[in-house]
Amino acid sequence: MRKLGSVAAIGAGLLMWALGSTPGAEAALDGATVTGKVKFVGKAPPNPAIDMSEEAKCAAKYTTPPREPVVVANANGTLANVLVYVKAGLPADAKYPTPATPVTIDQSACLYHPRVFGIMVGQTLAIKNSDGILHNIKALGKKNRPFNISQPIAMTTTRSFTTVEVMLPFECNVHGWMHAWAAVLAHPFFSVTGTDGSFSITGLPPGTYTIEAWHEKYGTQTATVTVKAAEAKTADFTYTAK
Repeated sequence: MRKLGSVAAIGAGLLMWALGSTPGAEAALDGATVTGKVKFVGKAPPNPAIDMSEEAKCAAKYTTPPREPVVVANANGTLANVLVYVKAGLPADAKYPTPATPVTIDQSACLYHPRVFGIMVGQTLAIKNSDGILHNIKALGKKNRPFNISQPIAMTTTRSFTTVEVMLPFECNVHGWMHAWAAVLAHPFFSVTGTDGSFSITGLPPGTYTIEAWHEKYGTQTATVTVKAAEAKTADFTYTAK
């Protein structure tokens, strides 16, 4: 038994050594988790109708007249496309590695997918044109340098951002109904709600945090959450239809 215990101790030591060589690894090892749902009360307003008659290739992809997905209310009484992120509470000098995997925004059926997303400073944004028709994506950054990229065919272009900005809007010069938003953050503690309205922020070091939820129509809400090492906490948000 002593021999097995020694082997286990050595293995644990090697794991700690390997994790210790990565910035933020100790926080990840003992990281806390904040999960929750973004609830939606009331009847969702009708989304704007889109006239795609001049873009037959896109129009053909819809079985019913398309609408711009400004408010996406889920069947379980929650809201999609809500960015939830740590707004305050992280150490000012904390550094987090930039993910090697790009974030992709796709122009498909003349809409942006995803409509709302998070990306870290310096992380690659892959801008994909799956439609194979002319799109002209414009990033309207105020803290980041704006860009305007023409993509006349099916192709992918890459860009990145240099500073924190919440939120950074995108639009298409060719198709005025195409909109998207990105949260450019210096840390990986963010999540976007999907078809069940849930979010999960993992790997948080112990501390007290301001968690903010952002929606393009209904604005922002905040919650204060205190977590210990490896602790799991819940924070729900509720938006009411206007």
